[in-house]
Amino acid sequence: MNELLLTYFIVINIVGVGMMYRDKQKAKRHEWRIAESTLWTVAAIGGALGGLIGMYCYRHKTKHTSFTVGFPILAALDLLFFFVLSVKILERGFSSE
Repeated sequence: MNELLLTYFIVINIVGVGMMYRDKQKAKRHEWRIAESTLWTVAAIGGALGGLIGMYCYRHKTKHTSFTVGFPILAALDLLFFFVLSVKILERGFSSE
């Protein structure tokens, strides 16, 4: 179970980075963009850290207060949730032995 959680966390954050990269590329070419609601949805389901990394690596959405404040808060919550859930899973594993 812990490996599945870690895999999910890694994959959703790679998706978050990739979406920021892709949206920045689309913005440069004046193409149809990824909806902000989609970026927020990925962040809300665990990809905020990846979105935050992508935001600053590609200098994308860094002038939007909602992103510069909201994504770090969500990233902190994601990390806290991941840590707490991992500890609970490990404790459950140790107590059954």
